[in-house]
Amino acid sequence: MDFVPLIDLVGENATALIGGAVVGGLFGIFAQRSAFCTRSAVLDLTRRRGLSALAVWAGGFAVAVLGIQLLLNYGYVDVRETRFFSTAQSLSGAIIGGLVFGLGMVLSRGCVSRMIVLAASGNLRALYTSVIVAIVGLATYSGVLVPLRDAAGGLWSTAAIGGNDLLVHAGLGQEGGIAIGAILAVSALALALVSKVSVWRFIGGIGVGASVVAGWYFTYTLSLQVFEPIQAESLSYIRPLATTGALATDPDSFFGLDQGVLIGTLIGAFLAAILFGNFRIATFTEPGTPSVLRYTIGAVLMGFGGILAVGCTIGAGFTGGAVLAVSSLVGLAAMVVGAALADRFIDRERAPAADTLHDASLSPAE
Repeated sequence: MDFVPLIDLVGENATALIGGAVVGGLFGIFAQRSAFCTRSAVLDLTRRRGLSALAVWAGGFAVAVLGIQLLLNYGYVDVRETRFFSTAQSLSGAIIGGLVFGLGMVLSRGCVSRMIVLAASGNLRALYTSVIVAIVGLATYSGVLVPLRDAAGGLWSTAAIGGNDLLVHAGLGQEGGIAIGAILAVSALALALVSKVSVWRFIGGIGVGASVVAGWYFTYTLSLQVFEPIQAESLSYIRPLATTGALATDPDSFFGLDQGVLIGTLIGAFLAAILFGNFRIATFTEPGTPSVLRYTIGAVLMGFGGILAVGCTIGAGFTGGAVLAVSSLVGLAAMVVGAALADRFIDRERAPAADTLHDASLSPAE
């Protein structure tokens, strides 16, 4: 795809902004319609309440992995010079940050991407949570929490295990990545059939994974056509929240891919909520809503943990997981474990039916 005419017309940063908005918009639409949520997928297992949310999540993850592995195999994308493989990545950060993020995800009733989608759908609790995540994320990314982040992240890195590429560790070639993606896709389809999730909701989950693939393709193609070098990457939400917060304090900052992703996701989710009648104002005053303090603590933990783990469930889990980066897969696993432990030991007295009703009030009906 030739982006040069657009670059000549609006510039490199604006092109990245536009492309990010398109990809983010697709994610917002699909995530809103499918009620895509990593926390709900984890609770499907811990509370044995059905497998619909897990099937949607698995469909998205499988498509992300299979799609990227196919693009890599046919040379449409190259990730060797990306942050995932060009330098050593923190495994201690992935583990500690992932566990902390998973705990925060349960306390705040959703991960960062879910909060942004819910905020666009009228949920003021999610909007509040997103703002707190942005503030703490900025402090961890480039502020007062950097020393703590570096201390935790410097304990153990992928240099100690010989690299960050799962396929190399497994002794597999690119065909092995395609095989892994295919196995995940078949497993996700089987899970969808067993759970009897609606076809359209499952397709929405697939769309979430496809938007991650689109993000990788767009940024890699753009990186070959710009004058100022950029790294290929895909969707992430914890860093964009942090870098967008930096715009208010750094006059030399500029809008780019991160801001495009946020803007696009908000617009896409908002339009989907309006068109399908899911837009509803939700506040902290509604019966059965956890306290503001709980949401605040959860947001603080996600803001710190997400930056430490170098991504949220989408930025690390899907974007990094799709290219089979060990640190990202470890981070995703830690997020799942952290969420499961938090649900078991913090919310164990909460009835599954009540929690299901709480989620249903925020999500499109299945």
